[in-house]
Amino acid sequence: MTKINDKREQTVEPADKGLSKSKKILVVDNDPVMLSFMNNLLLSRGYQVSTADDGLTVLKILDSCTPDVIIMDLIMPNINGEKLCRMIRKIPRMNDTYIVVMSAIAAEYKTNLADLGANACIAKGPFNKMSERILEALGKLDLFSPYDYMNDVIGLEETYSRSIVKELLSVKRHLEIILSSISEGIFEINSEAKIVYANPTAISIIGLPEEKLLALNVLDLFHEIDKTKVEKLYKNGVNAVRNINGDSYRLINGKEVSLNILPIRDEENKAVVVLNDISDRKRLEAELRQAHKIEAIGTLAGGIAHDFNNLLMGIQGYTSLILFDMNTNHPHYEKLKKIEDQVRSGAELTKQLLGFARGGRYEVKVADLNEIIDKTSTMFGRTKKEISIHRKYTEALWAVEVDRGQIEQALLNLYVNAWQAMPNGGDLYLETTNVILDQVYKRLFSVKPGKYVKVSITDTGIGMDEKTKERIFEPFFTTKGMGRGTGLGLASAYGIIKGHNGIINVYSEKGHGTKFTIYLPASEKAVMKDDEIPADIIKGEETVLLVDDEDIIVDVSRELLETLGYNVHVARSGKEAIEIYKEKETEIDLVILDMIMPGIGGSETFNTLKSINPDIKVILSSGYSINGKAKEIMERGCRAFIQKPFEMCDLSDKIRKALA
Repeated sequence: MTKINDKREQTVEPADKGLSKSKKILVVDNDPVMLSFMNNLLLSRGYQVSTADDGLTVLKILDSCTPDVIIMDLIMPNINGEKLCRMIRKIPRMNDTYIVVMSAIAAEYKTNLADLGANACIAKGPFNKMSERILEALGKLDLFSPYDYMNDVIGLEETYSRSIVKELLSVKRHLEIILSSISEGIFEINSEAKIVYANPTAISIIGLPEEKLLALNVLDLFHEIDKTKVEKLYKNGVNAVRNINGDSYRLINGKEVSLNILPIRDEENKAVVVLNDISDRKRLEAELRQAHKIEAIGTLAGGIAHDFNNLLMGIQGYTSLILFDMNTNHPHYEKLKKIEDQVRSGAELTKQLLGFARGGRYEVKVADLNEIIDKTSTMFGRTKKEISIHRKYTEALWAVEVDRGQIEQALLNLYVNAWQAMPNGGDLYLETTNVILDQVYKRLFSVKPGKYVKVSITDTGIGMDEKTKERIFEPFFTTKGMGRGTGLGLASAYGIIKGHNGIINVYSEKGHGTKFTIYLPASEKAVMKDDEIPADIIKGEETVLLVDDEDIIVDVSRELLETLGYNVHVARSGKEAIEIYKEKETEIDLVILDMIMPGIGGSETFNTLKSINPDIKVILSSGYSINGKAKEIMERGCRAFIQKPFEMCDLSDKIRKALA
């Protein structure tokens, strides 16, 4: 206090030597008696005086006026003095404005002037003493410009501490700490729906700095599509006897929030608005609904593909049998080869369906994605000269365990999608990198944390809107006209990546291109080279047990096997297969087993046959692909898997490898 007294020893004549009388002073206090006293005092000294009774009024005045001095109370409604000081100091044109704090709690509450941005603090007391202190402060601000009292409180020695005020301030501080710590956003709004308080969480949710947020109408924070609903909720809330809860509403920043309005029953008719950011929850719910929908459609598509493959098997099988002994000069030879081509096209279509249905991976091998991407993009680039392909591969890329054919198919589907989005040509950017996914990805995408290989496929095409983006992975959805696409390309890519326990994401903006991002689990194993399928058909003399419940499959497969020189026993159910194998175990060299059968299915049949002969040689055959139980059978010792429909050379190769 000595320091203050020393300063006061300087005689000041404020009316003559102090702050120029033409200066504008804004006085802020919610006590009408104090406002009247300050107004009379300053007017009598020739100053231009404006008054305000709360923080909101101050901000309104400052929109059109820049006072030279602001004298404000600390404790007042609708934005307190501390917040108001900080907000004023963030307005560039207010940098040279003097701020003098008038405090009625100076003895109980230490004010950090530097933190507030204030130039001086005067303790409230008797009016005659306050008059002297106010005029003295104004005089010193002018005489010793820029003058800063730092953390000294003028008139503090003339006040005394009150225990009740200390207790109330302690309660206030505790409440402020609680409000600052909770995860919900909290607004206090006045009767005009203007925000007078916002806790840190609310500020974070809205994304605006506090000085811009306070004094805004709370309705202005919401998107136009929801503003009317929020206004209705607000009106019901402030007039309600109890709390009003609302659904989700969209903010202008795109986030979705839930609302809870709690009316405050006092003369000021204020309310508290509680916000919860539910954007992530809503997004996850939408993704879950989409996943369930895709899974349901995938189950249907997979069943159709399975049945269609069985039909194709009959066509392919009999075509292969006719062609086997036919001379290439025969008049029907080329027609039969075209039938085979059509069967392959049909098989490719069902492969797309099975890929979407996440029907599993056919033949999983350790592979280098750099090499796969380079091969597929080079092949694609040869036919699409108008597209410039830019490649950026990470060296020492981690290996992945994939069905190479399926991944190539997924990549080509994405390339084609990019090409279709760039009708006048453009750029296609391909990039690979090693990444480690954390627990966040596990929660969002239900994948295991750990090492992944990331593939980015970016085009400079027309992009897509939100509605299109939400549906692009649905089967048969296409933005192209009738006859210009099946709508299976991206659906298939989605299913293939998911079937490999990976992630596929898309980011796109209308007119700004599209980026697909793929994450596939990395493998610690060494990369394997692909085996080449021999073109020549190899015959045999062994005995094969053929197990299938479809008559057409049994008939055509038996003829194919017999044409290849094998002795064939047929079983049309799992039960019959077990009985035949028990009876003829010593003479049966190989079992070709269908996966899906009524009664005893392929899995149970395999288990029983394995218990009879642990060294049994089995080829699993299915219109589906390797997934679930089929994959488990392969891991339990099944020699090979053959996908229907298959050609004679494929069957020949699988048998010889299984018997080797």
